[in-house]
Amino acid sequence: MSNMAVHDNTPRQRLVIRTSRYWFAFAIQNIDEPNMPVNFTLYSSKPTMSVAANLREAFKTLDILNSKFSKVVVMVDEPLLTVPLDLYNESEAAVLYAHSFPDSTNASVMANIIDDLNVAMIFGISKDLQTVINDRFGETIIFHASTPVWRNLFHRSFLGSRNKLYAYFHAHQRMELVSYGTKRFKYCNVFDTSNAHDALYFILSVWRQLSMQENHDELHLVGDIPEVQWLEAELKSYLKRVYTINPSSDFNRSPITKIKEMPYDMMTYFIKGR
Repeated sequence: MSNMAVHDNTPRQRLVIRTSRYWFAFAIQNIDEPNMPVNFTLYSSKPTMSVAANLREAFKTLDILNSKFSKVVVMVDEPLLTVPLDLYNESEAAVLYAHSFPDSTNASVMANIIDDLNVAMIFGISKDLQTVINDRFGETIIFHASTPVWRNLFHRSFLGSRNKLYAYFHAHQRMELVSYGTKRFKYCNVFDTSNAHDALYFILSVWRQLSMQENHDELHLVGDIPEVQWLEAELKSYLKRVYTINPSSDFNRSPITKIKEMPYDMMTYFIKGR
């Protein structure tokens, strides 16, 4: 009898989990056919339950999570600390993070290295949440949700000759302001923005701090922008060049950008990588 090879025709699938305080986002993609539609689900967390307990509940209730996955990626949206690579010491990361974020006592501290920007991004993930993920999937890839956005905006910032300030709005009242130089950040900070008035104040304050020119340099807004029409109008009364990044146009009308409620950082990861 001749030996016959048995081929496994099961599609190889990638699961991407994006965490946040208020919800989880799950996206499944066929690894071998990346042009196929992405199966996306947003799962609202129950405020009375821990993040880990909410994820366990999601595993029980969402049928799409019962498939077999060849690759599992976790995008963590938690407070982060940026450290220049020449000052970064892996052995000191946990102490430095705990000192900067004293409430992170139950966090596993990790770091993403962004060589393009010569920076280490130090962040934490709940140990309980990490245990739930590891028990379910074993080996996973974990990185901060801002990583793909920062890389994409960095490469975008060198289009044209004007200095640029980027305001990236997360879906839960948080705004990152970033500006880039050659292979580094000129500026990077995070602000709590419960409304558009707060966002306006912080943007204009940072603009002045960076000595940017009102009639020449550019401000770009992206993400889940609060009161976008009001904010644009107010900003344009101070600054000449204010633009809102449209993901569909920016990403060459990728079908990913048509998925309602998918966060901008998740779109960026699928289209540009991390």
